[in-house]
Amino acid sequence: MRSEDTRFEGGPMDGRVLPVLVGATGRPPTVYELPVPDPDGGEPTVYIYRLEPATVTPRLRLPRDFRYVYVPEGRPRRFRWPWSRMD
Repeated sequence: MRSEDTRFEGGPMDGRVLPVLVGATGRPPTVYELPVPDPDGGEPTVYIYRLEPATVTPRLRLPRDFRYVYVPEGRPRRFRWPWSRMD
């Protein structure tokens, strides 16, 4: 598997660069979940980061590299088809 150094912005990981595994298309996952263990042994805190393009090419506006931006409200809601079961 190939990895790419990806910048994190906002939240507890602000300014850090971590290697993130990329998929077959060379793109990192759209949502990155970072679990942090609780020092008291309880439920771990999960920080959510959303993928955004960091820079784009001048002519075609294609993303050149990516960054993760902190989402303080938690995991974004996904589109649900009306006929699918509710969770």
